[in-house]
Amino acid sequence: MNTTIMLFLLQDGITNGAIYALLGLALVLVFAVTRVILIPQGEFVTYGALTYATLSSGQVPGTARLAVAMGIVAFGLDLFAGRRSLHVWLVGRAFAVNILLPATILALTYTLAGRQHPIALNIALSLLIVAAIGLFLYRIAFQPIAHTSVLVLLIASVGCHLALQGFGLVFFGAEGQRGPALSNAVFTVDPLRFTGQSIAVYAITLALIAGLWLFFGFTLTGKALRATAVNRLGARLVGIRTALSGQIAFLLASVIGAISGILIVPITTLYYDTGFLIGLKGFVAAIIGGLVSYPLTAAAALLVGGVEAFSSFYASNFKEVIVFTLILPVLLLRSLAAPAVEEEKD
Repeated sequence: MNTTIMLFLLQDGITNGAIYALLGLALVLVFAVTRVILIPQGEFVTYGALTYATLSSGQVPGTARLAVAMGIVAFGLDLFAGRRSLHVWLVGRAFAVNILLPATILALTYTLAGRQHPIALNIALSLLIVAAIGLFLYRIAFQPIAHTSVLVLLIASVGCHLALQGFGLVFFGAEGQRGPALSNAVFTVDPLRFTGQSIAVYAITLALIAGLWLFFGFTLTGKALRATAVNRLGARLVGIRTALSGQIAFLLASVIGAISGILIVPITTLYYDTGFLIGLKGFVAAIIGGLVSYPLTAAAALLVGGVEAFSSFYASNFKEVIVFTLILPVLLLRSLAAPAVEEEKD
């Protein structure tokens, strides 16, 4: 290996690591607030990427109809949960969030289908669709069992992953898709070649990390999420709505996943099940970070991206094995260092 090849591999590792960092941060956020190990994070990546590609081709993505269907189910759950004290304003709020919002998104999607639009409009519409799916996913699958054990939540998460992956096959088919690049600019620095898309990956990743830091550090909602992550019972005692905190966490995770997919789909062809493997690599970074540390997760994601890039050069057939092996020494060290304790109950 010469210096030029090493620089190319480092560039690929940083690009991939930036994506894994976003997914790892989303996983840490959701687990800290809700105790859910979000296996469907990869589906948010796939849905965001393929929804964007479908909109760019002038078609209506099936995810828009899925959001409406999930909203109807969530509306029914809201009515059932509040059946003893239904008020007009409660029903109206539930109808606006669960029915009117996804229906408006679907109507907007049909209105814009078949026409040429700026890339920014397709991105915004894709984010709205996936954000609605993430919000309703928590309301339907996790909020009713929020106080159960981590194992039960994990089983529900696996079930959601399988269901969303099946829907992805129905909506997008088995053929892969690619979307238009955010920028067609190209420039070189000595041997390295940078595209506008790769620069967008770096810039958006840094912007999201900075935005999350500001959100959690300086906003009331962010501080409420942090309080819920530290102590759910204490947060409820001081008046924080932990159910709303879970919805916000899933909303943020779905948006981050969709942005990650939109950043990836112009670079490589994505299939309905590609996001699962990408999400697992973000999960490796989150595990190395202990599912609690955002800076350590981001650093671990860069490590995962670098190991993947160099493994693809030296042993491409075992690239995935090498990447996932990184988790073994971390789990071993944590199991030896952590004392055996019973799971806390709210």
